[in-house]
Amino acid sequence: MKRREFMTLLGGAAAWPAASIAPVSAQTANWPQRTVRLIVPLSPGTGTDVTARLYAEKLSLRWGKPVVVENRPGPDALVAVNALMTARDEHTLLFSFGGPVTINPILNDKLPYDPELDLVPIVSASDSFLAIAVSASLNINSLVELQQRARAEPGKLNWAATPGMPQFAFAGYVTAAGVDMTYIAYRDFNPALQDVAEGRITAVATGLLPLLAVAQSGKVRILAVTNRQRSPAAPQVPTSGEAGFPAVVAEGFQGFFGWRDMPAELRDRIAADVRAVAPDMPAERMSGLGQVVRVGTTADFLAMIKDQRSRVAAVVKAGGVKPKPP
Repeated sequence: MKRREFMTLLGGAAAWPAASIAPVSAQTANWPQRTVRLIVPLSPGTGTDVTARLYAEKLSLRWGKPVVVENRPGPDALVAVNALMTARDEHTLLFSFGGPVTINPILNDKLPYDPELDLVPIVSASDSFLAIAVSASLNINSLVELQQRARAEPGKLNWAATPGMPQFAFAGYVTAAGVDMTYIAYRDFNPALQDVAEGRITAVATGLLPLLAVAQSGKVRILAVTNRQRSPAAPQVPTSGEAGFPAVVAEGFQGFFGWRDMPAELRDRIAADVRAVAPDMPAERMSGLGQVVRVGTTADFLAMIKDQRSRVAAVVKAGGVKPKPP
């Protein structure tokens, strides 16, 4: 699917069909009948991986069958998505951030999968907190002060961000603030955190958790989280909306996805089961991962996806992030 074709869907209702409607069957009613594989597009030990394992433990107890996490890391989650597609197995699910259905189709003219058919959104599971921070040496204490400094020194300030929604978050801030700041790309993001701590990078956007660790040194100041709500791990940090930039919203939601032609009945059953186990998820452990539990209906999940891809498309249209060459 070409990017321009995908973007025509942004103004309308969520594009996914409700998943194929199948009659109630004994097989569906008794699902799962064996071990369920939960594919994760990141490495073991990451926040997404740990969250997937916590859900897997709860769902295994509810379903009476093992739920195993299978890590398939790779750029843009393409390896994980391909693993789901090639499995051709009604006992394999994907637990992923929204990028495969929100970012990838807009940045790439060609994808090895159809984001409207090959990934069926089931239900959201959690929300990762993203944040914007600056070097403490600059004596900038808010997003408004960063805007004022950038306007006073056009083109002199710079920023870095981890790929994905953090990059779109800061690019969205640059557009909303009407400032000229230079983006600095890093292959390995650890040096970027060190550079902002030492004042070589003005600002940075990444997950809240790694920023909290650096902020404890006193060399980095966290200005805002780009989520709609404050983080329990840093309740003193305002949201971007509270900081004066309500248009700057970027949330690292994660959720469950099913396979092409997944029966709507089974999709709804899994979504209900995820909602049922969500209250048992350890809130303190999730906070320690820089996340909160976030569940709802399938319609809620589709609305989240639509909102995120609309924001991604707006940043791309404004020139904040460039599409990838074919």
